[in-house]
Amino acid sequence: MRAKRKIVSGLFVSLDGVVEAPETWHFPYLNEEMNAAVGAMHEEADTLLLGRVTYETFAAVWPHQTGALADRINGLPKMVVSATLDGAAWANSTVLDGDVVTALTEAKNRPGGNINLSGSITLTRALLKAGLIDELRLLVHPVVLGTGLRLFPEGAGRVPLKLLRSATFATGVMDLTYRPL
Repeated sequence: MRAKRKIVSGLFVSLDGVVEAPETWHFPYLNEEMNAAVGAMHEEADTLLLGRVTYETFAAVWPHQTGALADRINGLPKMVVSATLDGAAWANSTVLDGDVVTALTEAKNRPGGNINLSGSITLTRALLKAGLIDELRLLVHPVVLGTGLRLFPEGAGRVPLKLLRSATFATGVMDLTYRPL
């Protein structure tokens, strides 16, 4: 185990930067390469971090799935950032409210694997701003949606990044890993 954990945010993104509702546009690009990339990200983690909306979406789907990835995701401890949830029924889930930045800074400083942040756009933005995201893993899909919530909206400000790794899948999806500077 590493001495210091990383928070790794993984997102499906359209070519025009849309991250909203990937379940409506990403599946035509799903293949074994993408499954392997997503699976590898989860194998490096020992905790899943989710915002409320993503938690509710995942909790409605993943407990009913089968296979290695489903077993991994369902088995991971989950931290859910929410000021409105009273509890979290999905196995191994804990609700974080209050000072999330302090709680996650403390979690990063404990030994263990990565803390994976899946989806959760508002949380991803907040943690980028707070300097807590260590890696941004983007699966950029070759589709322009023209509308929808973007990871970096107009006026969001500058976010310098360093490309750590890149690959292109047969579907045209680009697998990009960045480190915020």
